[in-house]
Amino acid sequence: MPTIAIVGAGPGLGASLGKVFGGHGYDVALISRSKDNLGRLATGLARHGVAAEGFPADAADPASLTAALQAAATRFGRIDVLEFSPYAGLVQVRPADVTLDNLAPAIQEILYGAVAATQAVLPAMIEAGAGTLLYTTGGGAISPYPFLATLNAAQAGLRNWVHNLHNTLAEQGVYAGVVAVSAMIGDNPPEGYPTIAPDTLAQHYWNLHTQRDRAELTLPS
Repeated sequence: MPTIAIVGAGPGLGASLGKVFGGHGYDVALISRSKDNLGRLATGLARHGVAAEGFPADAADPASLTAALQAAATRFGRIDVLEFSPYAGLVQVRPADVTLDNLAPAIQEILYGAVAATQAVLPAMIEAGAGTLLYTTGGGAISPYPFLATLNAAQAGLRNWVHNLHNTLAEQGVYAGVVAVSAMIGDNPPEGYPTIAPDTLAQHYWNLHTQRDRAELTLPS
């Protein structure tokens, strides 16, 4: 069975990705900091007939993230799809107030975490000549929000790197793509905010994985 590893798995997008990919015959490796959260997600996916297991790790800790992905690959046989979307919070910092100290946590979790996760699965994908790498950012990676300067900078770095991956890995059979979401993800959002339902969003990831025809998808389009 093919396997998707979801880094930053939560009750919204993570659960929906598990349902969508699981519905297409994928096993699901769930990775996040909370063991309780992982247990609830795995149980919920099991009710949909999806084989899922949790592997605790912190995206900001490269060693624990690498170990979790290696454990998932051992458990399921391989990782065919990596999806990276840890929640780094919405720490408000204006551009002129960015320092090395307040920028470091966002860089560590978003950019360094993505690199660590990718390096844990990419060699096997290249050897197999197949694989998919999917990454999630906010819309601020493209058009930055002045009050989220540290988050935007880290996500923009990730976006740039994913475009480079997309342009250089295709000839080796590996697809890389980034999804930039400029909306709240949820089924019952506050009135007046742009929103996207997690099940709808997850279907876009499936489409990217199967069509493999673009480096980036922005939502809402």
